[in-house]
Amino acid sequence: MTQTATQLKQQRDKLRQYQKRINLQLEKERLLAKQLLKNGKKEKALLLLKKKRYQDQLLDKTENQISNLERMVQDLEFAQIESKVINGLKAGNECLKKMHEVMSVEEVERIMDETQDAIEYQRQIDEMLAGSLSQEDEDAVLAELEAITQGDVQLPEVPSDELPEVPEATEEEPERERPRKKAQRELLAA
Repeated sequence: MTQTATQLKQQRDKLRQYQKRINLQLEKERLLAKQLLKNGKKEKALLLLKKKRYQDQLLDKTENQISNLERMVQDLEFAQIESKVINGLKAGNECLKKMHEVMSVEEVERIMDETQDAIEYQRQIDEMLAGSLSQEDEDAVLAELEAITQGDVQLPEVPSDELPEVPEATEEEPERERPRKKAQRELLAA
């Protein structure tokens, strides 16, 4: 925040303190005016009430000044935000200008054309590869696919022998047993 805004806030705070002081004084004078009326001193009470009225007007002026100061502080803070936004826009525009210098519209069009040519070239290669199988090869591939889906494929036979019992390893022979268990796991996995 700028020094001006800080000064405005300090002035506003001083005015609020002045306002509190006047309010306390007004309350005391009102109580004193009541006391004077009870004691029969009507002239002094009237004079005190006139003074109170004058101070009420001062309070109104003080309130207006506080409102003006608060409005000015808000305007300054908003102007600072606007300034930051404008600086951000300037920086953004500078970046865009640099990007435009690096890459022109013609450059982008050339890159897009090259990309389209490369896609078209790849599509042609794919078509040639897809068409390189003869009709017999295509039929053989389809027949193999049909055989797999129908279950006609000959799979190797699965052994039906039971696996041998494996005795529990003792603490004396743990290393000798480990290779056998590993071999059994490999057989089961196959």
